[in-house]
Amino acid sequence: MNVVRTLMVVVLLAASAFTVASAETDSGAADTVARGRYLVMITGCNDCHTERFPEAGGEVPESEWLTGSSLGFRGPWGTTYGTNLRLYVEGMTADQWVEISKTMETRPPMPWWGMRRMSEEDLRAMFAFISSLGPGGAPEPAYVPPDQEPQGPTVTFP
Repeated sequence: MNVVRTLMVVVLLAASAFTVASAETDSGAADTVARGRYLVMITGCNDCHTERFPEAGGEVPESEWLTGSSLGFRGPWGTTYGTNLRLYVEGMTADQWVEISKTMETRPPMPWWGMRRMSEEDLRAMFAFISSLGPGGAPEPAYVPPDQEPQGPTVTFP
């Protein structure tokens, strides 16, 4: 009888320890996602990667964030569009996101030089937030070379 009681106590203690460890892990993940949300906000990701974000003064539901934009940015490089980051990261790992972010060199107006200077911890937090949103929206329009006319609205750079 004492053996059974001792085993029950051991099992209960182990289960309690697992529950506490799981709660701490969940809390850490939630903190990372919250940090990523904050970074997306303060670095202006939504300005280009979320339809109508600047025009709405940032008052766009989070469910629509980072789904890309049909507003083209036109200049000597051609016409680029804000990528649907939620589709972009689908199937990607945090390690892949960090590697891409640290080595990218894209067309304007993407401030790739800023991404390269971000800490790995911040990039992982951004990835965690973007991933937490899940896939959503449609792919952004394709890049338009400089010698072709884009369809739809554009912001033209000299």
